[in-house]
Amino acid sequence: MAKINKSQKSKAQALGRGPLMIDVQGTSLTSEEKKRLSHPLVGGVILFTRNFENRKQLTDLTQAIHAIKSPPLLIAVDHEGGRVQRFREDGFTVLPAMGTLGHLWAHDPLRAMSAATALGFVLGSELRACGVDLSFTPVLDLDYGVSKVIGDRSFHRDPRVVAMLARALAQGLSVAGMAACGKHFPGHGAVAADSHLEIPTDNRTLTRILQEDAAPYQWLGDWVIPSVMPAHVIYSKVDSKPAGFSSKWVNEILRKKLHYDGVVFSDDLTMEGASVAGDILARAQAALGAGCDMALVCNRADLAQLLIESLEVLSDPKSAARIERLIPAKKAMKWRALQALPSYQHAVMVVRTLHDNA
Repeated sequence: MAKINKSQKSKAQALGRGPLMIDVQGTSLTSEEKKRLSHPLVGGVILFTRNFENRKQLTDLTQAIHAIKSPPLLIAVDHEGGRVQRFREDGFTVLPAMGTLGHLWAHDPLRAMSAATALGFVLGSELRACGVDLSFTPVLDLDYGVSKVIGDRSFHRDPRVVAMLARALAQGLSVAGMAACGKHFPGHGAVAADSHLEIPTDNRTLTRILQEDAAPYQWLGDWVIPSVMPAHVIYSKVDSKPAGFSSKWVNEILRKKLHYDGVVFSDDLTMEGASVAGDILARAQAALGAGCDMALVCNRADLAQLLIESLEVLSDPKSAARIERLIPAKKAMKWRALQALPSYQHAVMVVRTLHDNA
């Protein structure tokens, strides 16, 4: 691989967004952050609760980020519902955990699917009204009852139920003009260790993982779930590397065996589960080398800057084309117009009822 020079910078800009997704510290951009985000290697920004004060401030922030360069940076957030919802105040609907839909499925599968679509529409349309392009949702991990970090973020234990509810949720997101991102491939639900803090190992066979945990990815494919995020989990009977650093998992299994042609995001490279790959530069190289299209670096501006200064990577037109599919194709509704929309009002009522009955 060759280090990006001036001619390559022009080529990278022409091809689209770079392979790094980084974050910003506060509720507005500093001059240093604007410079960092303008670098050709940076293709996206992930937001957190610390970046939210109110809807107007959030909208101003996303507009400032989008204005930095063309094509604009992809703005993403972890906004699933339940305990993983970054924005909750100033009009944002409080979303129930995905496990609530799984419980409803046990009593009324068709109502559960309808509610999942309503939830996806509310989630996606509210974010889009404030300038956010993508939420890293839904969680496709199976609920084995052993993973506290996954827990009720999972729809269900049965991969068939997970696939059906994820499809319904993705439909709601699509109506809102937002793509879906399935995580954590091939499955984080069967290990107790939290990859934020530890290096989990899953000792099951490839056959069992493909038959159960990875099955929703194969059934749904990139037309329903156009992006995925691999787990920082080592599947010891398949590879010695975590899935997000493993060419066997990303290229051989996900791309070739499961015929997946969507975007592959690495999980946050600052997590403990990523430490097996080495320092931050080695982690980014391992993720991109394994076949990830975009690598996330969160909560460490110093490490993001180090990568920008030292990462050597060639532009990849295929990755750029995949990422382009995640960019909303239609203009988002303004917040006030969204509130007046009867279909949105009905969807909010469904979601609130689901939340109240959880």
